[in-house]
Amino acid sequence: QMQLVESGGGLVQAGGSLRLSCAVSGRTLSSSGMGWFRRAPGKEREFVATINWSGVSTTYADSVKGRFTISRDNAKNTVYLQMNSLKREDTAVYYCAARVPAGAATSALLYGYWGQGTQVTVSS
Repeated sequence: QMQLVESGGGLVQAGGSLRLSCAVSGRTLSSSGMGWFRRAPGKEREFVATINWSGVSTTYADSVKGRFTISRDNAKNTVYLQMNSLKREDTAVYYCAARVPAGAATSALLYGYWGQGTQVTVSS
């Protein structure tokens, strides 16, 4: 079993930055592909970013490309989402997810482990 705990959410003005962290326990992080997803009020959950076990392969949603960066530190069992140039439409609950095997994936259906989510609110 894996446990995922997100942190780093909060209230930020448009144009600002936040860094989300996802601490993983129960399994070696290097054996897992990781992803970030988000759910905005009244909307379906959507893919944000994914990274493979080594960090070499990453994929981003078009809406965040060039503004968000996913990274991982396997030694610290932690995955990060650096969010820059935040927009109001980035307001959502952000979820960290893990999958075994260790490849990156954009579909939420391919992830077996989820965190509880962290709220990000971007004000104008």
